[in-house]
Amino acid sequence: MARQRYYILEGHEPAPATLHEWGQWFSEADRRVAFTDLGYATVSTVFLGVDHRYMGGGPPILFETMVFANPVKGERFPEEAFDISDRYCTWEEAEFGHVAIVTMVRQAFWRRANGR
Repeated sequence: MARQRYYILEGHEPAPATLHEWGQWFSEADRRVAFTDLGYATVSTVFLGVDHRYMGGGPPILFETMVFANPVKGERFPEEAFDISDRYCTWEEAEFGHVAIVTMVRQAFWRRANGR
């Protein structure tokens, strides 16, 4: 039996969808869970709508947080912040993960600014 691949959001809850339903919903939907602009970096958490659990069992992985550098003149983005990202199964996990990653990015910049 094939694993369900496509999902849409009904409120904050993922719901299975056909490819056609997903495509239509995806083109019109606000998929943002959270967005934080720190000036020197942006942290974005979104609903992916496609299950990213490629191997093994378990609930679908449908949300992702990523960090994007906002170049500031004379400021170098800390290398340790480039690899900060995560994926989640639920909206609630994604909200919590977003806050955790914002904290990690702030700490990376603080350490850089303070020579640690």
